[in-house]
Amino acid sequence: MESNLNQQQDLENNSVTGLLNQGTKFEGSLSFEGTVRIGGEFLGEIYTKDTLIISPEANVRADIDANTVIVSGHLEGNIYAKKQVVMHPPAVFKGSVTTPSLKISEGVVFEGASYMEKSEK
Repeated sequence: MESNLNQQQDLENNSVTGLLNQGTKFEGSLSFEGTVRIGGEFLGEIYTKDTLIISPEANVRADIDANTVIVSGHLEGNIYAKKQVVMHPPAVFKGSVTTPSLKISEGVVFEGASYMEKSEK
């Protein structure tokens, strides 16, 4: 468990290739490679074959298609993740999640539905 937490912290802290920080507002379609962290407001669609991180201060209303999604902020929309979705407090999620691996920590508000698909190997 501790090694998973360390890997998670490394991913969240060290490998970020793009950032929409707190105070930023973006509306539209976002497509990227690498790992992007959203800490501001976002409205639209997000597509990546890589990782999206939604920080605790973020407010996101979007449909998301990604490999991995890590949520700690407010997210309203639908997530399709090919690998996994991880939710940490103080996350508030409203919508649907389709992924082969869903991890929801205690303290997360989850309002919606989840669908499990087999992972592509």
